[in-house]
Amino acid sequence: MFRTFAKAIAAIAVVCTVAGAGLVLNEEYGKDDSDAKDAGASFTGTKKIDVDGRTVNVSCSGQSDADRPLLMLMAGGGEGLDNMAALQKSLSKTDRVCSYDRLGEGKSDKPAPGTLQTVNDTSVLLTKLLDHLAGDRPVVLAGHSLGGYIAARYTPDHTDRVKGLVLLDATVPHLTRDMNRTIPADATGGATQVRDGAIAGNEGQNPEQFVIADGPVHSAGDIPVEILKHESQYAAVPEYGPALEKMWAKGQQEWQQLSTDAQLTTAKGSGHYIHTDRPDLALKTVQSVTSRVADAR
Repeated sequence: MFRTFAKAIAAIAVVCTVAGAGLVLNEEYGKDDSDAKDAGASFTGTKKIDVDGRTVNVSCSGQSDADRPLLMLMAGGGEGLDNMAALQKSLSKTDRVCSYDRLGEGKSDKPAPGTLQTVNDTSVLLTKLLDHLAGDRPVVLAGHSLGGYIAARYTPDHTDRVKGLVLLDATVPHLTRDMNRTIPADATGGATQVRDGAIAGNEGQNPEQFVIADGPVHSAGDIPVEILKHESQYAAVPEYGPALEKMWAKGQQEWQQLSTDAQLTTAKGSGHYIHTDRPDLALKTVQSVTSRVADAR
């Protein structure tokens, strides 16, 4: 229902396949390589990992000192790991970087028919992947859109492992509530598509069958958290564009409650896809958090 509008309103519609089209992994980072070099978790390339009988597609690259954290990139809704390929390639020049397709995305298995996934389900999956890929190393999560939402919900309960967090225009903590407040029931035209599309996506009508639930932001203590928000995204909904921008900005401010060391920055010149519109800033931000985590060990 909301694919065409999602091209312009990806941050609200949540399932943003069209807006993210065009980024593909190059051979080194994306090939399905059954012969990938493998020394436990040290493989390079893309391989399938079994997690409780479900196949999860994972890409890893880069070699770094064991004292450096593992970086885990988490793509937005409706997208596979290929969407963050360029960022992964840049980061892997200095660090070990992995990404994965959540169930329902890319080349991973689909969720069981008729079932909905929750934050707890996706957290269990992420924990088991990190057990395999990171071992005892600290982890920095960097998530875009829905991937950022999941990373932000996961981190407070896993500060024994996650020592740094980067949110790239993460889906806001109370999207259903805020959408209903921002676009009223008597709205017409494109605004109705935005509101109804977002709410339907939040209720699980998305490729992951994932329920994007509203909820408070919990603290992860004092770990370094960098939050990047877009500069402009909602011009395609002129009647409600300013209100939507204000809603999104307030939601990004809510994520600052994650840590006493959380910083919020507007990515000048960017829309929702900060890592493609401002790859320089995304790279610098993830590298900064990674270095701080490494220095603190």
